[in-house]
Amino acid sequence: MNSDHFRNFCIIAHIDHGKSTLADRFLEITATVRAGEMQDQVLDDMDLERERGITIKAHAITMNYVAADKRRYTLNLIDTPGHVDFSYEVSRSLAACEGAILVVDAAQGVEAQTISTLYQAIEGDLTIIPVINKVDLPSAQIDVVKRQITDLIGCDEDEILLVSAKSGKGVDEILQAVIDRVPAPVGQKDKPLSALVFDSVYDPYRGAIAYIRVVHGEIHAGMQIKFFTTGKVFEVAEVGILRLKKEAAKSLSVGEVGYCIAGVKDVQDTKVGDTITNSRNAATEPLPGYRDVLPMVYAGMFPTVSEDYEDLRTALDKLRLNDASLVFEPETSVALGFGFRVGFLGLLHMEIVQERLEREYDIDLLTTMPNVEFRVKLSDGTMVEIDNPADLPSRGDFEYVEEPYIRAQIIVPKDFIGNVMKLAMERRGVYKNTSYIDPTRADITYEFPLSEIIFDFFDKLKSMTKGYASFDYDFIGFQKGDLVKLDILINGDPVDALSHIVHKDKAYDWGRKICKKMKDIIPRQMFEVAIQAAVGSRIISRETVRAMRKDVTSKCYGGDISRKRKLLEKQKEGKKRMKQLGKVEIPQDAFLAILKVD
Repeated sequence: MNSDHFRNFCIIAHIDHGKSTLADRFLEITATVRAGEMQDQVLDDMDLERERGITIKAHAITMNYVAADKRRYTLNLIDTPGHVDFSYEVSRSLAACEGAILVVDAAQGVEAQTISTLYQAIEGDLTIIPVINKVDLPSAQIDVVKRQITDLIGCDEDEILLVSAKSGKGVDEILQAVIDRVPAPVGQKDKPLSALVFDSVYDPYRGAIAYIRVVHGEIHAGMQIKFFTTGKVFEVAEVGILRLKKEAAKSLSVGEVGYCIAGVKDVQDTKVGDTITNSRNAATEPLPGYRDVLPMVYAGMFPTVSEDYEDLRTALDKLRLNDASLVFEPETSVALGFGFRVGFLGLLHMEIVQERLEREYDIDLLTTMPNVEFRVKLSDGTMVEIDNPADLPSRGDFEYVEEPYIRAQIIVPKDFIGNVMKLAMERRGVYKNTSYIDPTRADITYEFPLSEIIFDFFDKLKSMTKGYASFDYDFIGFQKGDLVKLDILINGDPVDALSHIVHKDKAYDWGRKICKKMKDIIPRQMFEVAIQAAVGSRIISRETVRAMRKDVTSKCYGGDISRKRKLLEKQKEGKKRMKQLGKVEIPQDAFLAILKVD
């Protein structure tokens, strides 16, 4: 088919603005899915996606549509993940498109995540089709949302389409607008092959399958292809287009979106954003925009039963086959035994991995407090990266520590601006800018240390703004910080799994709260248990779990006081010996309780 009849587009929307429902209607209207096979969130094939109502893994699907001019068009919808953790995958999906449908909820209006992804689409020179969804809701504020959209992208109000994805009202007009407004893909068939990998999945029988958008040239079975990033060469076994199931095709040409199977054994070789070219007639340079996806959050994962260690390793290996951004390495903890240090894109990614391990592989897990990666300038001038607080050198062995910073965009009703600013000050936020989307809602920009927001920032933001605030962020780099390692000691022995790196000004407050929490959780022993928080060699907080005591003086009902004193001294000596020999078993609740410290 002529590339003039292709349209490649994606849907940009904040979580719960109706993106998956709109995609369902497209599939119905274009008869891509038969009536009997139709279900809600067709493209969200993971149980977790359906339960949470979010898109975790990007999906692509090819649809055929007969437009008003009676010509048949091929529409490639590249669905994008809806969470900030997957922002790089979103950027690569956008790079595979020429147009984007901007979906805004008629009741909730423009939100932070929408703006963040929209700016990426505008920078990529995509045609934006603004759509207001859920117009049939009683709480819909169509005129207000129209003004927000026109202020945001500078379009005319009559360009905005009004739809209800649930009922199907106005959805036909969106497909017609895609054909009328989105340009056809541009490329040269006679140039060497250049194809963008915007996603990949692992098939246990066929290996890693790359989802590609052909920019120049043509790809077909039997061709020798090369991946620019790794330089590895493979022979193409099959190419095809993406319906609900994969459909093999003779070849994929300029502008087409589809899949490529080439016997690649590891999904690490089909990196998102990489360029595929013909190894015998290679393109001179890759398509722009590729970067390695680096974990932002790290946590220790330990099986609650030590015998499950090998099962956990196998489960993580299998998960990594479908998720190239997941990294892990073995770790040993004095308190928790053998486990793994696992790197995640963000907290949502961490939750998803943890839940999948517990559900799909039936492993009971204990996850330590999440932390970020720090850069440490050692005294000899070398810079090292650490992702485990226990690895931070002694104070005299390094010059300074750098921590990752993010630029955050918070959209909030004006009545709650004071609450947001108070929370930002508590979390070491640096104020940058405030602008108003409309007279009732402000867009506030802050810079935060990443370690301050990965914990419970979003929950607190939602509760302080009665659920109205929306939040999005971008990583901006590393900055020096006055950071110290806070150790928790039980009877003088540090518990490595409870150590974490905090700002010097917050160390005392954190130490006091953790000690207090631990005192309530650690069970009483036959000897006294000291719980201490320390920065270096200095103890900054202490709590004591009192010993269980037997009333040894109960049999002394008369006589000299020295008899009682003698018995008490004897008991005291016994307690002292016990303390030297005794070992405190730290319950698993203690590690979970750290996550709930205010």
